[in-house]
Amino acid sequence: MYARLNRMLYLDHAATTEVRPETRAAMAPYLDDAFGNPSGIHGISRRAKNALEDSRERAAGLLGAEHPLDIVFTGGGTEADNLAVVGSALAGGQRRGAVTSAVEHEAVLRSVEFLASLDCPTSIIEVDSLGRIDPATIADAVDPDTAIVSIMTANNETGTLFPVREIAAAVREAGPTVLFHTDAVQAFLTEDITADATGADMISLAAHKFGGPKGVGLLLASRRIDLEPVIHGGGQELGRRSGTHNVAAIAGMVAAMEATVSERTAARERIRGIRDDFEATLRSLVQDLEVNGDVDHRLVQHSHIRIPGVEAETLLIRLDQAGIAAAAGSACHSGAVEVSHVLDAMGKAPSEAAESLRFSFGWSTDPGEGATAAALVATTLGGLR
Repeated sequence: MYARLNRMLYLDHAATTEVRPETRAAMAPYLDDAFGNPSGIHGISRRAKNALEDSRERAAGLLGAEHPLDIVFTGGGTEADNLAVVGSALAGGQRRGAVTSAVEHEAVLRSVEFLASLDCPTSIIEVDSLGRIDPATIADAVDPDTAIVSIMTANNETGTLFPVREIAAAVREAGPTVLFHTDAVQAFLTEDITADATGADMISLAAHKFGGPKGVGLLLASRRIDLEPVIHGGGQELGRRSGTHNVAAIAGMVAAMEATVSERTAARERIRGIRDDFEATLRSLVQDLEVNGDVDHRLVQHSHIRIPGVEAETLLIRLDQAGIAAAAGSACHSGAVEVSHVLDAMGKAPSEAAESLRFSFGWSTDPGEGATAAALVATTLGGLR
């Protein structure tokens, strides 16, 4: 991989991943001869329709869905989150409530804010200094007006894993009719993500986080769950998500899902080893290094670190020049640096958040790249201190 990316060490897999060869191969027929609209009735459209429904069946099998029609294809993880949260709260013409955590992806948090603007009751649960949350605290926020609880499987910044199965059980005890949704976008690469493993009624995925194409995702949601659509049009996906299907992208996503599941156990241990080598080497070279989040319960592909006294934004620019792609713990919007809402919720001071970076590894990261990257980071730091 090192040579394929113009000698860049790509350590930003949490943002997006390289497309897998299986993905490219699966997409090719639907970019060429089988380019039809699956909603048509002629032969070319039928071929596309067959591919679409075959992909749906395979995705359903991989996620442990009861029926293929429980898979709703979307334009990505953001849309899947919006459909789950907003769609369930507004189903049946009602305006019911939502419960979530303070460290969710913006797709969930902004959806909950939108519901609040419609006077739907909402609750945002705080986390502790490691970004953790207690299932009982979530359950305590459930009341008769609650339609949905949405808690991510793993945090996209720190990688902290949430006990989603326990949370799902606590939610059902508190409100048997309340739906539980988990955004598993970051977790699918290395965690067992199925309806049974998570205990969730709805699961969001985005293809580009595990070697699939950008702009496609899915929501696992039983066909018996009433969802108000957030996109209106031709009534595809049982009326839950209108729009012409991107058959090539869907085929590529499912191929990436199958490849990911088939090698997940081995990949988990390989990536863990790379991440651990990275952190061990960096710790030996940078004595005051801190790791953010719950280091004992996190995704094996995430390393979210703080280097006191060094601005992350400056370091990222220097790392890019040195041949390393990583990401900051704070985001830049319209020229103004804003503290990461995740680190803020964990009680980090703005100065601490500004010193935090995320290094993330993936399916295409080679053994040895962790230690190599750590040495380059340490060398780069030497020029800043």
